[in-house]
Amino acid sequence: MTDRSSEKSLQAGPEQILYASVLEKGMYFGLLLVILTYLIYVLGIVKPYIPLADVPKMWGLGVSTYLHEANIHAGWAWLWLIRYSDFLNFVPIAALAGVTVLCFLAIVPVLWKENDRLYAFFALLEALILGVAASGILGAGGH
Repeated sequence: MTDRSSEKSLQAGPEQILYASVLEKGMYFGLLLVILTYLIYVLGIVKPYIPLADVPKMWGLGVSTYLHEANIHAGWAWLWLIRYSDFLNFVPIAALAGVTVLCFLAIVPVLWKENDRLYAFFALLEALILGVAASGILGAGGH
């Protein structure tokens, strides 16, 4: 004889289903963007910031030396360089990193509607913390 309450507890709740659905769609969208931006780079559709002939020379440099030699600033400065194919590749990486924030934001209304206000607050707080951490506002992250 099985216990009904334990069976029910093994069922995914609506917020879990929504979280997983947003995560799946975000992952597929990000993967598509990775493939597209990679093809743009390798097919030479858009000019790279670092010429392909110089890439092997840059591989051996440390990060700070590379940034100095290439005249690239740390942090979110890459956004100003997305017109180049080698920096366009950063867009899907940032999008994939942001999918978790979207997942948390998506479940807030569901949790609120189910009168699970504490979890709704924590989901909102988690999205806020991840967003602030990625922004680099506090001097950490965003790099």
